[in-house]
Amino acid sequence: MKLTKRLHSCVQLEKDGLVLVIDPGAFSEPDAGLGADVLLVTHEHPDHFEEGRLRAALDANPAAQLWTLRSVAEQLAPAYPGRVHTVGHGDAFTAAGFEIQVHGELHAVIHPDIPRITNVGYLVDGSVFHPGDALTVPGASVETLMLPVHAPWNKIAEVIDYVREVEPRRTLAIHDAGLTDVVLPIYANQIGNLGGAEYGRLTPGHVADL
Repeated sequence: MKLTKRLHSCVQLEKDGLVLVIDPGAFSEPDAGLGADVLLVTHEHPDHFEEGRLRAALDANPAAQLWTLRSVAEQLAPAYPGRVHTVGHGDAFTAAGFEIQVHGELHAVIHPDIPRITNVGYLVDGSVFHPGDALTVPGASVETLMLPVHAPWNKIAEVIDYVREVEPRRTLAIHDAGLTDVVLPIYANQIGNLGGAEYGRLTPGHVADL
């Protein structure tokens, strides 16, 4: 399986000529979803869900299908009957040869005064876990943890402890659009040294073999 890092929290996985894209939101490239056979969206915040990008991907490939939580599915299902699927915690399904498990229920707390929305994470082929905007522990072995390193709802101590709890073989940074080149080495040093797992950050467009 090949992994291509896109901007912010968007990730592309490719296997046997088929493509899965997670969270082609407004902070990702305009064409981030194009070419996808499978689209997964973790939650409704615009940096993860951008309706125009999803519509473009579904229009470009009539066989492409979307799996997401109800709040997103309701916005797209009427225009794409039979191609938009609602999922929640505990679900498992196969899409274009990818085996996917759904973990998690709620977005991380931003502030107690802000109501929490639904958020789901996706474990792909029992190997790659993308938690969306939450520090969900999937309760399963994880080879590659897509790690949300910087957000209004987390701090680096929580990120480090999250890596320790999941115990992946490696972590790859996501949710990183707000980090500058000045602070990136600090995050790499602290998470890499204290998390207990190999830490990496791919520049957008970079491909890694998993």
